[in-house]
Amino acid sequence: MVFLTTTSDMRGYNPPMIWKPVEPASGFSASGVVMPEERLSWPRTIGIGLQHVVAMFGATVLVPLLTGFPPATTILFSGVGTIIFLLLVKNRVPSYLGSSFAFIAPVLAAQAKGGIPSALSGIVAAGLVFFLVGLLVEQFGFRLIETLMPPVVTGAIVALIGLNLAPVARDSFAKQPGVAGVTLAAILLIGIAVRGFLGRLSIFLGVVIGYLCAAAVGKVDLSAVGKAAWSGLPQLQMPVFDVRAIILIVPVVVVLIAENTGHVKAVATMTGRNLDRMLGRAYMGDGLATMLAGLGGGSGTTTYAENIGVMAATRVYSTAAYVVAAVTAIVLGLCPKFGALIGTIPIGVLGGATTVLYGMIAILGARIWVEARVDFRDPVNLITAAVAIIVGAANYVVHLGAYEFNGIALGSFGAIGIYQILRLLAPATPRPLGAVIAGQGPSAGSG
Repeated sequence: MVFLTTTSDMRGYNPPMIWKPVEPASGFSASGVVMPEERLSWPRTIGIGLQHVVAMFGATVLVPLLTGFPPATTILFSGVGTIIFLLLVKNRVPSYLGSSFAFIAPVLAAQAKGGIPSALSGIVAAGLVFFLVGLLVEQFGFRLIETLMPPVVTGAIVALIGLNLAPVARDSFAKQPGVAGVTLAAILLIGIAVRGFLGRLSIFLGVVIGYLCAAAVGKVDLSAVGKAAWSGLPQLQMPVFDVRAIILIVPVVVVLIAENTGHVKAVATMTGRNLDRMLGRAYMGDGLATMLAGLGGGSGTTTYAENIGVMAATRVYSTAAYVVAAVTAIVLGLCPKFGALIGTIPIGVLGGATTVLYGMIAILGARIWVEARVDFRDPVNLITAAVAIIVGAANYVVHLGAYEFNGIALGSFGAIGIYQILRLLAPATPRPLGAVIAGQGPSAGSG
């Protein structure tokens, strides 16, 4: 496959029309760096691409398992979406688009009344909104997003989504506590004790160990695998327009913005190139991929930190490896027997894995605050985050006529609105919260 590009980027970055073959003198050592527009020999490129498949596989498959979507369909659209993304970013931002955990809670809420077809309409709408955001950023620059959703807002929204999912992990864990406990223990031990690339696959390897444990005690039924064909289209579904589902799921766009921005900036740091001008195109690529997935019955997508970890470990940033990964995912998605095998993963294994994963989502919100040095002495920041997190974690629900707004929608829109309103009303010199409660005047410091 050939990716075309004709527009020069910052620092004179103008990739060639095909991947330039290179062979680092020292192989995969610290001095061997392969840039996005370059590639290793095809056997090595295929090997790196398969590592990307392994890295994205665990999380990408878990999302449809937790939401009731067909795993093979999601895998198929993750591959197609990755190719769309690479085309939109003109071969400059190496990333894999896997299924996003941010969709889980609102998709489950949307399914409660309208089933999967209704939830798919929300996923399509979220993709459309994300694409439009990308167009605005491409036109007006990233400052628009920074003004509307500063780190205190994005961190709060990411954190509240993780906390909102906590009861789901608890219920799954309780159904098979033994298997769940083994899975959780395996993930923790591998993540801490194993170094290098395998350590980055702790969740995937923990799921494999939990699965084998469940099979040993007779909790895995492989009958559906034997009946499934080796090749064929996965289960495809069309969305059914549902305003309620759209209202529930569209706030996820805020999280997608945070994830994509962080990942693009991480790639920029690793490659030594300023990719800020690619943010709008990255949003558009992810938006298109999410829309397409929703139209066919797959989960919403996002760029994957797991695959950025593979690049950090190998220092191979070639987009050719991502094309290999995408094509491999498409092939797996066209194998019904593979989809049936994934469907045999027991609920206890999912309970153990999600205990870690959902907690990581919540902590990621805190990480955004830390890295952005959000000042919680400023009452505007403190109150914005405090209200949003409680609303999301407790899953507040508001009914307006036939529509229902759950904790994620209320917390997300609330965080954006509260911050903007309070920032307009706040004095130029912020007061510590203690002074606000005590009714004191502005403090001497800047907060």
